[in-house]
Amino acid sequence: MAGMVYLVGAGPGDYRLISVRACDCLKKAQVVVYDRLADHRILRYAPDEAEYIYVGKASSRHTMKQADINQLLVDKAKEGKCVVRLKGGDPFVFGRGGEEALLLEKNGLPFDIVPGITSAIAVPAYAGIPVTHRAVATSFAVITGHEDPMKGASNMRWDKLATGVDTLVFLMGVANLPYITSQLISNGRPADTPAAVIRWGTKPEQRVLVTDLEHVAKEVAEAKIKPPAIFIVGEVVKLREKLAWFDRLDTHPLFGQNVVVTRAREQASKLTDALEELGACCIEVPAIALREPSDAYAAADAAIAELSSYDWIIFTSANGVRRFFARLFAAGRDARALGSCHIAAIGSATAASLRECGLAADVVPAEYRAEAVVEALADSVGQGTRILLPRAQEAREVLPDSLRAKGAVVDVVPVYETVAAAEDTEGICKKLAAGEIQWVTFTSSSTVTNFLKIIKDTALLKHTRTACIGPVTAETCRKNGIEPDVVAEEYTIEGLTRAICQA
Repeated sequence: MAGMVYLVGAGPGDYRLISVRACDCLKKAQVVVYDRLADHRILRYAPDEAEYIYVGKASSRHTMKQADINQLLVDKAKEGKCVVRLKGGDPFVFGRGGEEALLLEKNGLPFDIVPGITSAIAVPAYAGIPVTHRAVATSFAVITGHEDPMKGASNMRWDKLATGVDTLVFLMGVANLPYITSQLISNGRPADTPAAVIRWGTKPEQRVLVTDLEHVAKEVAEAKIKPPAIFIVGEVVKLREKLAWFDRLDTHPLFGQNVVVTRAREQASKLTDALEELGACCIEVPAIALREPSDAYAAADAAIAELSSYDWIIFTSANGVRRFFARLFAAGRDARALGSCHIAAIGSATAASLRECGLAADVVPAEYRAEAVVEALADSVGQGTRILLPRAQEAREVLPDSLRAKGAVVDVVPVYETVAAAEDTEGICKKLAAGEIQWVTFTSSSTVTNFLKIIKDTALLKHTRTACIGPVTAETCRKNGIEPDVVAEEYTIEGLTRAICQA
């Protein structure tokens, strides 16, 4: 039985601009064939067990020839696979999607087209340049800057393009700027026509050069601007002076800052989203991964079986809440089983996770650390008080030791373990060594110790600022010879984000 091929546009660069339809296709993909302009975070929508095939193309450097890509789609579909061909921008706007679809049709194979937001419109928009404006431009054209070399003679109508269209948007044209500009000027476009080149548009790495038609080729060469970039010509370019929004530091104070997020993969998105909303470019390098404890939940399950015997349950992290309740539900019980217990949460994020489970914490200390929990419970804990502490397998002993010193009986039960994440580290080490990373964020002591195992040499951080979620994490940095540049006063993701902005 023949499979199905989805020719999917991934959008112009910002992974959040992908369509709902595209995400739905990726979720059921068995094979994903993707190119270099598709942000890798988009691939997370596809199943882990899918086959991933990279066929990216850079200027003059092709991983796979187009004819081979076309045949690859045919071959995988004939195997009965659900195939997603993920392409930057839109499949039918200089994306070679038409060629791929024609070969599928020739072989009698089914396919769907999922349009994507084309960079021809989105990239200028992110630079504050509308391709049309009623008072300035009533027409625009999207033009390839790199014609098919197999055609022989060019069929570009420069005499019509130069003066017949208000706004010209050239894709893949940076390498050919001298030729393009000379053709436009010689065919009647004024040399002083405003022009702009935008590299990595819609991404935090976005770079915009504004000049005019006569000088753009020289200035781009001097600035060493390389693909991927678009070239836009027309009076609309002037509107950037008033409409620039994405790269404004007053609204996006972290624009252009490369920030490493070291949280576990399943947790990273919250911090990444908060930082990228402020303009940062986040590089997720999970220093830790969460897995079941070494006793396979034996201690946790035993404690859950006798919950009614505890006076207090203290949660020290949102992870602890989620993992504990997963075991509670697995035992066929729910939040009612905690009805006889008082509940303490070490901080607002932990308390929020409890609320998601239908419970409100009785105690949330003003300061989110173990010592503050002990102080908050001073009048409630005494000789014989039974306390359950579901937490990470390895954690500071300050909390249980301090409670035991007051006469409490404390059962510490691991509900998860943090381990060093297995990641490809070569790329991040190169970026650190080159001074391309402005910030590294640490959200727990384990992210510090495991990230240092990843990079192996703290000297790589000499050009980088470090931000810690709180004093405990900061102290772990100091013990490893790193003096944090920022320590959040509020020990939450929001507090950490705010502290970085203020710095």
